Amino acid sequence: MFSFKKQVAPGAFFAICMAVSSARAFAVGMVPEVPVLLVDEAIGEATINVQNTDDQPALLYTVIENIPQDSEHLLVVTQPVARVEAGATQQLRFILQSAKPLETERLKRVIFEGILPAETGGQAQVKLGVRQNIPVILRPASLPVEREPWKGLSWSLRDGKVQVRNASPYVVRLAKSVSIMPLGIPLDLPRTYVLPGEELVLTGAEVVGATVRLSPASTYGFAMGTYDAPLVAR
Repeated sequence: MFSFKKQVAPGAFFAICMAVSSARAFAVGMVPEVPVLLVDEAIGEATINVQNTDDQPALLYTVIENIPQDSEHLLVVTQPVARVEAGATQQLRFILQSAKPLETERLKRVIFEGILPAETGGQAQVKLGVRQNIPVILRPASLPVEREPWKGLSWSLRDGKVQVRNASPYVVRLAKSVSIMPLGIPLDLPRTYVLPGEELVLTGAEVVGATVRLSPASTYGFAMGTYDAPLVAR
């Protein structure tokens, strides 16, 4: 049986399970085997192994989260709550459910959280482990693999403001800060990804420059050094 550290009403249980417990930073908790989950439309599903690295059994609670820019529910997990023994691994299956073929890559996120047993004082309690939150990329069946999607971004300068446009069908992930060269003027993106068809305006001082130096991430989430893109005046 599981007991929980904070007394809660039954209807509030799952809301509390989604809260972050930063105070338990010493526990690694439920750890996915990869930093990014890729779901290929041609296959229709993907699996991922999640390990319970704590020294006691826990409930693995898995939540698929839509990003603010894309609220369409396209993905389901077959076992959102599962008991995982200490040191054991749980395999989760994610199934793509779309009413029509994907035209571009889509971005979602998945949260893995462990609900740990706690000492009871005769009351129901909640004790959360460390939350792991990783991106999920849904890839259209007809879309070729692109290993350097950030090269498809277009950077422009208008009235001292830098804009970036992603005309490609790929999700581009990169560090939130870029530098305008040759002076190295730092500017911030609104977030660490640019979706297909999006145009974003960077924040910071008015600038002049010739190139934008960015720090992209690969599809699998690995840092790819820096890349200099031309900055075109409009």
